[in-house]
Amino acid sequence: MVVSTADLVRDCHRVLTAAGASPTVARLITENAIYSEERGHASVGVSHLLDHVHAMREGRLDGSAEPAVTHPLPAIFRADARGGVPHTAFDALLPQVVATAHAQGLVAFAQSGAYTCGSLGWFTHRLAEHGLVAIGTATSPALMAAGPGGGRVFGTNPMAFSFPRVDGTPLTLDQASSAVAWVRVREAAARGEQLPTGWALDPAGEPTTDPSAGLVGALLPFGGYKGANIALMVELLSCMAGGAWSMDAAPFDRGAESPAVGTLLIAIDPTGLDPDYTRRSTQHLERLAASGVRVPAAAHAFGRSHLTLPSALLAALRGRTARA
Repeated sequence: MVVSTADLVRDCHRVLTAAGASPTVARLITENAIYSEERGHASVGVSHLLDHVHAMREGRLDGSAEPAVTHPLPAIFRADARGGVPHTAFDALLPQVVATAHAQGLVAFAQSGAYTCGSLGWFTHRLAEHGLVAIGTATSPALMAAGPGGGRVFGTNPMAFSFPRVDGTPLTLDQASSAVAWVRVREAAARGEQLPTGWALDPAGEPTTDPSAGLVGALLPFGGYKGANIALMVELLSCMAGGAWSMDAAPFDRGAESPAVGTLLIAIDPTGLDPDYTRRSTQHLERLAASGVRVPAAAHAFGRSHLTLPSALLAALRGRTARA
């Protein structure tokens, strides 16, 4: 169904605040969800926003948590989300992080104690809007095996990269270390659809195309052992501030305990290396696009007046809105 973006934002905000989110948290989670829907990443869009609603109601997410922030070194910021979302500390520190990156040439922001981040590209994209090259990594509760025959040892462990462009719309790449996001397997199970080969393992560690078996088994990394290596690198980076290792993190979709996972964001001012970098890289991206390469995050993808959502999802959201 086609829905007005303004109406969708209002409904999302209302549902989140009714579940216990502060106005700031409701705004940030809604922004992240709308960003994801506009990019075509529906698995971390409005459907994942409802995961936040369930998590607040069941106690594994504190929707009004105030993060603890420290600044231990000139170019390093550290935050403990205290059982809240990772967006809150990032949003509050963004002006300082940007100013530090421009002054020092680069900056790192590491966080622990958080619920899952939704679209990690939302974080790096916002940094790139200020002319910075941004790299992000995040962990999640263990959902992925290192390969066939194994059990859950890694999260989906996303990574995101954003690069400034001369028109002001960053290029953003955002992907999981797994072959597919866990929520997509959940969606396939709900629709009764089979999975492509190479997405998941059953509880015995055998490859499966049955999404129900995949939900209780494990996801597979993209690219075999190379993807597992990427997941390991993402986890070691993301937990630098004390975030829970994926194997130790509580589930994000059940229980009353926060996953308490970690994130890492690194931002670089490219003008310190080449004042002409943004122009050169933009021209290169245009050349690649002209050669048939798919270049993500085109300018027209953002600021849409209307979005299309599955009717069942929209009905679930509106039902909660009515109750709120």
